[in-house]
Amino acid sequence: MSKPSERVLPEHPTHQPLERFWPYADLTEQPTEEELAALHPELRRALFGTAAIPFSITLVFPRFEGEGFSRALELARASAEFQEVTNEGQTRYRARFFPGEAPLKLRDLYEVLAPVPDTDVLIDDRPLPFARELWLPLVWCLIK
Repeated sequence: MSKPSERVLPEHPTHQPLERFWPYADLTEQPTEEELAALHPELRRALFGTAAIPFSITLVFPRFEGEGFSRALELARASAEFQEVTNEGQTRYRARFFPGEAPLKLRDLYEVLAPVPDTDVLIDDRPLPFARELWLPLVWCLIK
């Protein structure tokens, strides 16, 4: 049995490889506005730092069974920012509310989502202690 040679390339190449790398040569160097808008807030904060946006409350919820899901999706789409994020086969919906007319919309959506397990309340895109027990009742005080 002969020992296979360890050299992959011939000693004297017959051609010179091209300097471009397909398919990456045609990609833009900067992300588009749509790609930036679709970034997860934690990734956006890690890449670009803290954004100068006003105070916000975000409700994050999974797909759930029942007639309340279509109502929740309708209310979430009416929020200031709505995102549908799929990670490892699980879809979660993010509805961000800013100050102003949002307290009523936020309350209406939360009333549908309160009994749904795995619903998260984020304050400025971060899970804070007592977000449900303290922050949401403070927002309810803003409703006239």
